[in-house]
Parts: sequence; structure tokens; C-alpha cells
Amino acid sequence: MRSDDSSPFNVIPPAVVALSVLIAGLEVMFQLAAAGILGGQDGVGWRIAALTDYAVRDDVWEWMLANRNFRPDELLRFIAYPLLHGGFVHAAFVVVFLLALGKLVAEAFSSAAFLAIFWISALVGALAFVTILDSRPALVGGYPGVYGLIGAFSFIQWVGLRGTGGSQFRAFQLIAILLAIQLLFATLYGQYGDIVADLGGFVTGFLLSFLLSPGGWHRFLVKIRRR
Repeated sequence: MRSDDSSPFNVIPPAVVALSVLIAGLEVMFQLAAAGILGGQDGVGWRIAALTDYAVRDDVWEWMLANRNFRPDELLRFIAYPLLHGGFVHAAFVVVFLLALGKLVAEAFSSAAFLAIFWISALVGALAFVTILDSRPALVGGYPGVYGLIGAFSFIQWVGLRGTGGSQFRAFQLIAILLAIQLLFATLYGQYGDIVADLGGFVTGFLLSFLLSPGGWHRFLVKIRRR
């Protein structure tokens, strides 16, 4: 049992804390640079330079397809973009979701599964972003990965409700509410690219849970062998 004076971070898996600290640390660095505390005059442009180099952009993807030139430094965008954010509030909400949902997923599955779900969901979300819609604004931030964790959380609830005989549709209440809010703002501002990326992340996280949940890979192999 945890003592009353122990740190609440002791109960959060290290992988979740590490990813959250990395995202928060980068944002603090950009904030200090913008204030002139880090990097001097050059520090003011650090965030813009990072977003230029690592945000997922539809025009860059189209250039790679047209020229059949998938340069490693450009493909790195699909892995690095979840770590960068447009501002403090953007990063803060991602960190809060990471700490809450990441703890649940890492404890129910494993720390390795948590990291796999976050980054694979972010990758698939980015691919959905550049292939489904022609979006001028770039994709940046950890929300597609977070939505992957929401997918894993929904899977956990879905399995639990099936075991207790409850309505399994209740497992999707959180994603329904979040997508409804996003759809409202997307309609107001005419930008649907983020919804596509986030929904792609959610579906990926939910489907990955069938494999990454305890015993999931074994069940998958058994079904394959039976075929």
C-alpha cells in the first residue's frame, strides 16, 4: 500500500512518465526560447523551425509520391511529430491525457504495449491525414497517439462489459463525446484533417489491443493455425 506522503508518480509506469516528461520538456524549452531565456535571438524561431522540419505536411507527402523519393529525413516526420505542439495549452492537454490513459493502458497491457499503441496509432493517423484529405494546415501534436490510447481504453471497457453482461456500446461513450466536440469545432473552422488523424489513431489503438492485450498474440496465433 502506498503511504500518504509518497509521490503520486510512483504509481505511474516509468514509460508513461518518460514520454510525458519528454513532451513537456520540449514544450518548456520552446517557451523559454520564445521568452528569450534560451538561445538568444535565435531561440525565438526554434518552434517554427522544428515544426517546419518535423510536422506532417500534405505537400511534402505528395512530393514524395510524385518523385518516388521517400527520404529518411522526411519520413522522420511521421515519428517525430507527436512530440511537438503548437503551444503550451496544446502540449498540456496531451500530457494530461497521456498520464491518465497511459497509466491505465500500461497497467492493463504492458509498458511496451503502451508505447507501441501510442506511436503506431500516431503513424497510422498521420498516414490517414495525408492520404484521405487534402489538408493545408500541417499535422502536429500527440493527439492521434492519445486517441490510440483512447481506443485501447475503449477495448478494456468493451471486454469488461462483455464479461459482466453490460451493453458494450457504453465502451465507446468517451470517443463519441470527443469526436462530437471535434466535429463541432471542425465545422466552425472548416478544418477536418485533425479529426481524420485522430479517428485513424483511435481505430488503430482499438484493433492493436486485440494483439497487445494479455494473451492477445497467443489467441491470434491459435486462430491463424485453425485456418
